[in-house]
Amino acid sequence: MNAAVHCYPGYAAPAERLAAALALPCRPIALRHFPDGESLVRVAESGAIALIYCPLDNPDAKLVHLLLAASALRDGGARQVVLVAPYLGYMRQDRAFSPGEAVSQGVVGRLLASTFDALVTVDPHLHRTPSLELVVPGIACANVSAAPTIAMAMADRLAPDTILVGPDAESSGWLQALAIPMGLDWIVGEKRRIADRKVEIGFLDAARVRGKPVLLVDDMISSGGTLLQCTAALRQAGATVTGAVATHCLASEADLAALAHSIGPILATDTIPGPVATIAMAAALADAINQLPFMTHRL
Repeated sequence: MNAAVHCYPGYAAPAERLAAALALPCRPIALRHFPDGESLVRVAESGAIALIYCPLDNPDAKLVHLLLAASALRDGGARQVVLVAPYLGYMRQDRAFSPGEAVSQGVVGRLLASTFDALVTVDPHLHRTPSLELVVPGIACANVSAAPTIAMAMADRLAPDTILVGPDAESSGWLQALAIPMGLDWIVGEKRRIADRKVEIGFLDAARVRGKPVLLVDDMISSGGTLLQCTAALRQAGATVTGAVATHCLASEADLAALAHSIGPILATDTIPGPVATIAMAAALADAINQLPFMTHRL
């Protein structure tokens, strides 16, 4: 056995899909805690290449577990250890917005770079950082776009005159990557954030959506407040909102229920497992992993 996928607890289904796409075994990472809160991590046999599958939502505890798992795998003979984190946390804080704030993107990025030989992720929040390589310097990186996978999943579900709508200018590039292969028109809103869970959104060319079905798209759904504001503005402009799709969905079940009631069907990829995470990223992740420099020699 030259390589294996090692699955962080709670992510067996997407990890097994990835392992199947790579034709590799999938091994669980065992985790338990001592009374004082310390963690004990135990890994299975791997081989020369070990891929750890662990989305970094709720990342604080997971980061310590990943350090321990990577060390154990190297002690067991792994020459390359790859982190497959379909969702990559701590990317939004790329500068100190107020005096005294830690720039967590850089701190966590350097930690990952010092621990792993490669990082594979999906649509990380890099709106002010030009590339993933700047976040995790000195190791191989794969920044996988979810747009082609989402386009394939949505191709037969949308009317040909559907307009894809992004909430703000930051979503423009991602929105185009989805709209162009689907042959659909697209439009972005103007967002002004008032508080963590409250924004105002408008559309300068709102007449384009009048009488048209629209699908909301974004790279991330946190609480869904942005999508609700966007929906209100679109309906005021005369559009018919048919649902929403995103790469990452962090929303709670209560938030998702409110979104479904107001917007319609909500879909997301399986970068973070949940009730709406029905679009599998395994094939796209496997393609990116197979292009890592050392993966061509695994067989």
